[in-house]
Amino acid sequence: MIADIAQWMVDTIFQFGYLGIFVLMVIESSFIPFPSEVVLIPAGYLASKGEMHLAMIFAMALFGSLVGALVNYFGAMLIGRKVLEKYGKYVLIKPETLDKMDRYFEQHGHISTFTGRLIPGIRQLISIPAGIARMEMKVFILYTSLGAGLWAAILIVLGYAIGDNETLIKEYLTQITIVAVVGVIVLLAGYFYVQRKRASKE
Repeated sequence: MIADIAQWMVDTIFQFGYLGIFVLMVIESSFIPFPSEVVLIPAGYLASKGEMHLAMIFAMALFGSLVGALVNYFGAMLIGRKVLEKYGKYVLIKPETLDKMDRYFEQHGHISTFTGRLIPGIRQLISIPAGIARMEMKVFILYTSLGAGLWAAILIVLGYAIGDNETLIKEYLTQITIVAVVGVIVLLAGYFYVQRKRASKE
């Protein structure tokens, strides 16, 4: 049912070309769960047939992802923060917890935002704690763009290379996702190891 709805949305909005890609990526990157692969892999395939341009696909995907992420960011900052400050105690979220979150995203928000954009299921959600913690916006925009841009480029290239082979797409997408998750774990482990080493020297 959900797959059918997603496919209907793609087929309908794709009729609007690059604007359709932008709208779908805004949806994908905001609070509505929507898989980016069903948008960008077909778009990459269309580029391989000369019906679209890779640069425009990437630009619309990146811009759409950023707009969707900012929707979550501002929603969390303007609404979520106030709700948690007022009612958080009823769900065991104390003011001290918010203070810790603020300090965490001030120190490590860049790496968390970047890596979060590469993990399915977390990709959309990482903007919410960043907004609640009032992460510096220019840093949020920069690392959201880097992470979203990298993931978009991977999917577009995958669609461009083998977009007409559904079996290979599923196989490679699974492998890419596993590599991305493992890469994120290694990157985070290395990052926090370096941070601890620096802290021990101070």
